[in-house]
Amino acid sequence: MDRPIVYLSFDRFPSAKGAATHINAFATALGESFGNVSLITIPSEEHSRTQRCRFGLTESKQPIRNMDTVSQTSQWSAQGVSHYPLPALGENLFERVLSYRAQIRHWWNQELHSKGDKLPIVHFRSIFEGYPLARDKQNLCHKIVYEVNGLPSIELKYHYPDVAYDQELERKLLFQEQTCLDAADLVLTVSQVNAEHLARRGVPESRIQIIPNGVDLETFGYQAPLLANQPLKQLSGVPEAKHEFKMLYAGTMSAWQGVAIAIEALRLYRRDLPASLTVVGHSRPRQKKSLQNFAFDQGVGPHVRFLDPVEKRELADLHHNADVILAPLSNNDRNLVQGCCPLKVLEAMASGTPLVASDLPVVRELAQDDVDAILVRPGSAKSLKDGLLKLNTEAELATRLSVTARQRVVKEFGWQKAQQTLIKAYETLLA
Repeated sequence: MDRPIVYLSFDRFPSAKGAATHINAFATALGESFGNVSLITIPSEEHSRTQRCRFGLTESKQPIRNMDTVSQTSQWSAQGVSHYPLPALGENLFERVLSYRAQIRHWWNQELHSKGDKLPIVHFRSIFEGYPLARDKQNLCHKIVYEVNGLPSIELKYHYPDVAYDQELERKLLFQEQTCLDAADLVLTVSQVNAEHLARRGVPESRIQIIPNGVDLETFGYQAPLLANQPLKQLSGVPEAKHEFKMLYAGTMSAWQGVAIAIEALRLYRRDLPASLTVVGHSRPRQKKSLQNFAFDQGVGPHVRFLDPVEKRELADLHHNADVILAPLSNNDRNLVQGCCPLKVLEAMASGTPLVASDLPVVRELAQDDVDAILVRPGSAKSLKDGLLKLNTEAELATRLSVTARQRVVKEFGWQKAQQTLIKAYETLLA
């Protein structure tokens, strides 16, 4: 392809977050199939510090001048892809957005403006990087791909509670979202719930393509569950008072994830049997502190371990060393109205460790109750605890769930299938 496909994301990359996993899979597939892909992201935290020192970046948000050097210093590479990690500087989200948009504009003028024709496709993941491009589509590109994994008009209030009642901000977010949706020739999203919400926003069904998240089946290789084929109380002949039931939650600690419900369920479970909970993933300092305080208020502080994000192979090891994995998604508009495709659910199903998750439509798209996972009433610590006790009392349940979950993921949710769907959608768009 003579002119590059430009893929932009207001996300740190590479990183251990689910967004980075998604970007890696899509950028790699596009590079292998079409070549000449320019991937623009926020750099990883480590690379961002290096970049700031090397290029003399300051809080004045001056753009990087030598884009060739930026690409060469990227920590990540893939066939057919040039990665440009550009900084987003500022004291708050909106300053960082404006900084990032300025960096993209400078990159665009330096790399593309002097080369003539419009680009074949511009692909972006949010309004934060995409809105200026959608607004000026007629001068910049022939086609736009808008990858809708989340919408700020719904999600922002969970990250920044103080903006929840700012109606003017919500109006601006909705306007920019709609501008991007109207300009998009192809809207990618991750679940049927997402697709239905986008249709209500006026996107024609013919322009919506559902591509669920996938799993690296090699990294998350199958391992038989620790619970094996017998109730927990009989494991290895260890008296129940000595065996600690190991629970794992892996993911961000945003309010919609239900981590507090998992902590409360741990308290209820420990009334009957010893147990601990490991929470691993990205969090803001105030989120982690709030959850730590909540754990101590619940009387289980010493039994909850918080870990920073880890690489996928280390995360797979954590899966295999747990008795059960929790996905206690909350009953709110982010999960019910907007929709999602929880990567934590798929990775748990792939690993072979039994999964207990909230019974929500977005989860039922991935796992069937009592077949692939135990699904419980969302927002209820008691229901979550009852699901955990079910693993303790029903012989062979853990193994049955483990085997069928792995089979379903292999059949339907490998990243290769997601990548193939993406390429077919691009081929149709380019034709």
